Amino acid sequence: MLVVFNLGFRPFFLLSGVFAVILMALWVPAFTGGSALSTYYGQIGWHSHEMIFGYTVGVIAGFLLTSVRNWTGLATATGGSLAALVTLWLLGRILPFFSATMPSWLLSIVDLAFVPALTASIGVPLVRHGEKRNLLFLPLMLGFFVANLLVHLEVLGLIPGVARHGIFLGLYLVILLIVIMGGRVIPFFTERALSGVVIKRRLLVEWLAPLTVIAFMLAELFFPNSKPAGALAALAGIINGVRVISWYSHRYWQVPLLWVLHLGYGWIAVGFLLRAAASLELIPAQFTIHAFTVGGIGVLTIGMMTRVSLGHTARPLKVEPSMLIAFILINLAAVLRGLLPSILPLWFSQLVILSGILWIAAFLMFVIVYAPILTQRRIDGQPG
Repeated sequence: MLVVFNLGFRPFFLLSGVFAVILMALWVPAFTGGSALSTYYGQIGWHSHEMIFGYTVGVIAGFLLTSVRNWTGLATATGGSLAALVTLWLLGRILPFFSATMPSWLLSIVDLAFVPALTASIGVPLVRHGEKRNLLFLPLMLGFFVANLLVHLEVLGLIPGVARHGIFLGLYLVILLIVIMGGRVIPFFTERALSGVVIKRRLLVEWLAPLTVIAFMLAELFFPNSKPAGALAALAGIINGVRVISWYSHRYWQVPLLWVLHLGYGWIAVGFLLRAAASLELIPAQFTIHAFTVGGIGVLTIGMMTRVSLGHTARPLKVEPSMLIAFILINLAAVLRGLLPSILPLWFSQLVILSGILWIAAFLMFVIVYAPILTQRRIDGQPG
């Protein structure tokens, strides 16, 4: 069996990193008018769909397949079954470019099949183990399936006007997942790496952090861009901002694997505050999304993929200088795409191009550095 199929993080982190480069390399010329993308989803639809249900869901798959095995002590997909999952995910990324020659219903079935297949792989060990704390991932996976289904229902011409709801439901579910898992792993990683540091956990803040996200998500889905949704966005931004600030230690600036995760979570709080500003018509609503996507998702996923890849191959938890540069570049990409368009709207196209270049550079560094690590055995000889 190929080493890359030993455990879920290996193929999904590697391929998600490659896809992050391809996605942006295709999108930036299409956005600026240098080329046209002909896909099953259309040009704009392809970018938004693949950012959430392609790249991000791929990273989530690698994370959950690995974490569930650790949590339960029971096997998730490996070997042939993992290869089949990876193939299904890959087909979902490739086939939309052949919409002129393939029936739309087949393209939709292939793409929609991945999340149920992933859910089955993590659901069986979670249910058998019976740990209620982690069963919440099963309704989250159902939510991702419903969100993706809404996109396909509009693309297939069955229900008009629902694709946007599906994209935003998918985005908000990713944010909710980050808030839930970030609250677990970021303090844990910080305390393990920094001797003597004890992260402050305020019970009220820990409960309100995900609950305010859920409240905002429901308000935004049913009453988009409304004042109540804006008020809940402000509350979610403040609560999650207080949460990440309460985790602060000046010592984590010495450890890139820590500060990249803290900054990534901080971008989530920034995204909510921008949504609140948009509800007051202080900034255009379309300028608020990329603090969540490039900032929260981009920064956190590259940091988490790096940390998990090192930890689960038994390597020292230290990053190479090139990855330190990658962490800086992805944060700069988030500033250029997530913040500056609100301040410099006349430079919007240039900011998109520069941000895209930085994104590509950051993920290209990840792929170059971590492809050998993800395709070689653990250095301690243990399985995984």
